Amino acid sequence: MQGVAGRFVFPRPMTDRPGLEFSFSGLKTSALNTWQQCQGAGDDSEQTRCDIALAFQQAVVETLTIKCKRALKQTGLKSLVIAGGVSANKALRASLESMLGDLPGNVYYARPEFCTDNGAMIAFAGCQRLQAGQKEDLSISVQARWPMEQLPGL
Repeated sequence: MQGVAGRFVFPRPMTDRPGLEFSFSGLKTSALNTWQQCQGAGDDSEQTRCDIALAFQQAVVETLTIKCKRALKQTGLKSLVIAGGVSANKALRASLESMLGDLPGNVYYARPEFCTDNGAMIAFAGCQRLQAGQKEDLSISVQARWPMEQLPGL
């Protein structure tokens, strides 16, 4: 089943502000509220779920495309690399390719089979540390970003 475009429209968060920051928390709330309103009205059909999902995807894709275009313009860079699970999304790829038609440069992606959640990258980092004999007790501090060049064996 496919979503019907235009039935629902969600906000494009933070695209009206200068800068490159974005947050999808308000968008998620908007989608949840829409779903709950539909349920309350007795419409909890598969088609409604698909329509909400499509509208959510469209909002995310457009937001990311706007922010990527802005980043390229602000930095003057000519290359854009999209990685992680989101980079497998066909709608995002098409939108970014279209956006780059207006700008000089290229967009690069890994093959879809390599566009996975970062869990594999975290597991790889842990494996490298374990093989290097590095062990931690449960008091290890959380490090949200761990530069690959700091991993042993790389």
